Amino acid sequence: MAGSYDDRDGKIWLDGTLVDWRDANVHILTHGLHYASSVFEGERAYNGKIFESLRHSERLLASGALLDMPVPYSVQELEAAKYEVLKANGLTDAYVRVVAWRGSGEDMGVASAKNPVRVAVAAWEWGAYYGDAKMKGAKLDISKWKRPSPETIPTSAKAAGLYMICTMSKHAAEAKGCSDALFMDYRGYVAEATGANIFFVKEGEVHTPLPDCILNGITRQTVINMLRDRQIKVHERHIMPEEMEGFEQCWLTGTAAEVTPVSQIGDYAFEVGALTREMSDAYEKLVRN
Repeated sequence: MAGSYDDRDGKIWLDGTLVDWRDANVHILTHGLHYASSVFEGERAYNGKIFESLRHSERLLASGALLDMPVPYSVQELEAAKYEVLKANGLTDAYVRVVAWRGSGEDMGVASAKNPVRVAVAAWEWGAYYGDAKMKGAKLDISKWKRPSPETIPTSAKAAGLYMICTMSKHAAEAKGCSDALFMDYRGYVAEATGANIFFVKEGEVHTPLPDCILNGITRQTVINMLRDRQIKVHERHIMPEEMEGFEQCWLTGTAAEVTPVSQIGDYAFEVGALTREMSDAYEKLVRN
């Protein structure tokens, strides 16, 4: 499939029913459109099996709870819906998007307790998120925006509102010929890219930001476990930007990104080294196992 995302053949699961792709619409006065009362998950299916599917469904419910927006389906119902969508669209290798939001109802101010929480599941074919960066390494800009304090927004939720600065930062990065942007957090520490966590290598050990104001990605957790299984020391800690000068390798992790090498961040350069390639290959084998 190609072309505009609102004009495709196929089926989307909407509030418990499969509907034609082009008919999966909502009203213009949907609360989530105006006030970002929305949470979502991005997942990948390999050979017909969604990687860490249960954990993604559990996180969607947890994100909804953090936004005072109870998702009206159980983990089991979401699991069934995802696989129903894959089957209906004839997909085995696909990206799966599950989204929950406050719909239209009696409330159209900031409050939305009277409006129903709606849920949709879509799936489509989606190749490498960063194109050919898997081979030569992605190039990252450094964003002018900062990841906010957990006192200002529920940073552990995968909430639509948290992605506003991601879109702005990615646009600025692409205008400079980069694949993505790296955020610092509100304290000035290295945080994450716009849709991926970040890892660095120095003298055979791995350093990655402590997820105390960023999403603790499911792929991030998977890769940390893979490194520890290999007896590689992983330091989860606060990292100052100037430390990037001393790091030898770097990679990004995320459902869409998978494990993608990074060759440059601003003025800092990294080699696409042996450990980076090993982790990228090992992750690829794991998800297809």
